[in-house]
Amino acid sequence: MANFKSIKPVDNFYQNNLFFPMPTVIITTLCDDGMTTCGSYSLVFPYYIAGKDYYAMLLECRNSSNTAQNILKNGKCALNFIKDDRKYFKEAVRLGFPGKTPKEKMENCNFELIKGEAEGERPLILKDAYQVIECTWDDSLDDGYKAKEKIGQLEGVEGPYNNFNGITSKFGCHFILKIDKILMEEKYANNLKNGLKATSFPNVPVDYGYHDSKNFWYKKFKGILPTSEAIAASNACDVDSVMYCAERLDTKVKFTKEACELYVKIPRPFMKAALLQIAEIAEQNGIEVIDKAAALKIAEIRKKKK
Repeated sequence: MANFKSIKPVDNFYQNNLFFPMPTVIITTLCDDGMTTCGSYSLVFPYYIAGKDYYAMLLECRNSSNTAQNILKNGKCALNFIKDDRKYFKEAVRLGFPGKTPKEKMENCNFELIKGEAEGERPLILKDAYQVIECTWDDSLDDGYKAKEKIGQLEGVEGPYNNFNGITSKFGCHFILKIDKILMEEKYANNLKNGLKATSFPNVPVDYGYHDSKNFWYKKFKGILPTSEAIAASNACDVDSVMYCAERLDTKVKFTKEACELYVKIPRPFMKAALLQIAEIAEQNGIEVIDKAAALKIAEIRKKKK
């Protein structure tokens, strides 16, 4: 392939072998003495997004970091997403440099910390974040709790290792973080509720990680507004396709054509799962035939559940 060159992956391949856009997040955790400390991270991603009894994020980090050690001990953290401001990013770079104790890091911290809303003893959150996710580590998955036996091993941990939750390598950790609270600056929460336009989005820095030994590279948001692209009509279903799917569900509930017309915008890959969920709600509410009126009623029930 004339336009491509093969690159051999090395440690931290997302930084050294790729241009990989990531969020810029300050993670706050609780130290043994109850002090909140901050660490900068970008390897933070959605994990459980649907179909479970809770939602979750995934954090990847060094197992010797203050953040990892605190989560291993008490399981609590907050993911604070910072705005695109040079003073914030400069502080994120400082807080992301390893080797300092929490006391040393927090002595001249430029972020103002306030109490969040999740229950129990929790780390403080960043007042100037545009959104915050307060989390609890689910240490039951992959026997993650066994990693607690290796707390304090800061020079590298010997195996055996977990596969996806807890200590996963000599120097690495993965944490599946149950979402307890999502907090958002009011104006952006209102924008989500009332409908988005190009100016509705927060100014968000895009982090590319270290690409050399001198600089932490990122892309400023200023001057680059998000734009939208309409979803192709070919991705939607016609009413006959919806009816075909509905008629082949393993359920006693029946769908009328008028009801099926309301579901044509559901993407094809999700149609069966969505109709099954709708049928399940109908059965729970004693509805045997889903007509337009019943469909609208079920839509209200689904909305309240969400």
